[in-house]
Amino acid sequence: QVNFVVCQLFALLAAVWFRTYLHSSKTSPFIRHVVATLLGLYLALFCFGWYALHFVIQSGISYYIMIIIGVENMHKYCFVFALGYLTVCQITRVYIFDYGQYSADFSGPMMIITQKITSLAFEIHDGMFRKNEDLTPSQKCLAVRRMPSLLEYLSYNCNFMGILAGPLCSYKDYITFIEGRSYRLQQSEANGKEDTKYEQTDPSPNIAVAQKLLICGLSLLFHMTITKTLPVEYNIDDNFIATASWPVRLFYLYLSLMAARPKYYFAWTLADAINNAAGFGFRGYDKNGVTRWDLISNLRIQQIEFSTSFKMFLDNWNIQTALWLKRVCYERATFSPTIQTFILSAIWHGVYPGYYLTFLTGVLMTLAARAIRNNIRHYFVESPAVKLCYDIVTWMATQAAISYTVVPFVLLSVKPSFTFYSSCYFCLHIASILVLLVFPLKRTQKGSKKHESVQPVWSRKLEEESLLQKNNYPTTNNSFSQKQEITCRYQALKQ
Repeated sequence: QVNFVVCQLFALLAAVWFRTYLHSSKTSPFIRHVVATLLGLYLALFCFGWYALHFVIQSGISYYIMIIIGVENMHKYCFVFALGYLTVCQITRVYIFDYGQYSADFSGPMMIITQKITSLAFEIHDGMFRKNEDLTPSQKCLAVRRMPSLLEYLSYNCNFMGILAGPLCSYKDYITFIEGRSYRLQQSEANGKEDTKYEQTDPSPNIAVAQKLLICGLSLLFHMTITKTLPVEYNIDDNFIATASWPVRLFYLYLSLMAARPKYYFAWTLADAINNAAGFGFRGYDKNGVTRWDLISNLRIQQIEFSTSFKMFLDNWNIQTALWLKRVCYERATFSPTIQTFILSAIWHGVYPGYYLTFLTGVLMTLAARAIRNNIRHYFVESPAVKLCYDIVTWMATQAAISYTVVPFVLLSVKPSFTFYSSCYFCLHIASILVLLVFPLKRTQKGSKKHESVQPVWSRKLEEESLLQKNNYPTTNNSFSQKQEITCRYQALKQ
């Protein structure tokens, strides 16, 4: 864990150097790719030793699969191989080396690389095989129209900005950053004509980085002081279960799970700050003219802590992973997309039984929450006073449901997890089943805007404008269609 933090701090300094001395206006994309890749592999080797070879092996074999299989089926083979390789590594780490240990290990970065491998395989399949009219608006915008070179592929998977803690980014976003087109694309007019005033000036990420580092410091301080005094394991203490009243137990459950979150706030916010410091992550300006550096942000803390629905919590927690699950599973599932998505999420997270208990419970909670919201929410939104009361009640219910659901995720094993649930008489499991029996569950359409938490505008704006109906990307061209990409990015900027 010390190695991990030291490497991330070094990556932060390297990111500032990368943006200053290897800026795209001064250096070729080839040099930027090489330096980003070598720095990433060096950090991985320093942090994890020779286990870092797994990153190169997984990426190399996946690239070979893409080349020999072809665009028609490579997404399936890459998906099975990358997820299978990750699972084998997780099994050996957990059941052979250090079961139940929370130490930073090489399988963490492999989880991010697995996301990148599978995402890119689907994006290439969409861009080079599927018909344009068969793609959703977001798939059109993400589609990759040419096969990346090996250097580009390794740079995308193993660059120093994201190799240790991510977050996931789309391949096209990464390439436009390396080639120095990201600022120009974000500051373009709707008709595709470039605004030269902004093209010549790169917005500074310094304020955004400083704010995120402040959040990191506060999260680390909270974790080092408060988290240890509120262990989640105390929820299954025999004496506590026997003597504490239900309100006390519920309140401690909420506090202990809330105290477990700052370590994730620290790791993900620091990773976001590193990318921003390198100049990656700019998403335009808001309506007040303030720069937005949240293109690849992984969480929104305020929305998490004050979420009033199960969906709102999930939409703002581990955002890039939620988008990955949506794009590679939910949108493409032929039946029960919610169940399939939760199962994939459990497999990707690891092999601890507690993960599967959490995600199976999460399926029930999600479906029950959706049924309640669809059937009763409209009765409480007319009056502001009633809406406020409704929001308070749903916030309390959401926090209780989230805490109840993720206890096995923290406890990891079956026995302590069932000890907790049995001490609660499986109350929320039973309540969720009763809700599903009483309330009709409206069918949701896959790929709808409600599942796009970070870039929802692609589904709305592009469908209205039909901007990407024509495929102008030659598969042998070494660059994207500039005008289409400018328009796509500008629609996101306007939102």
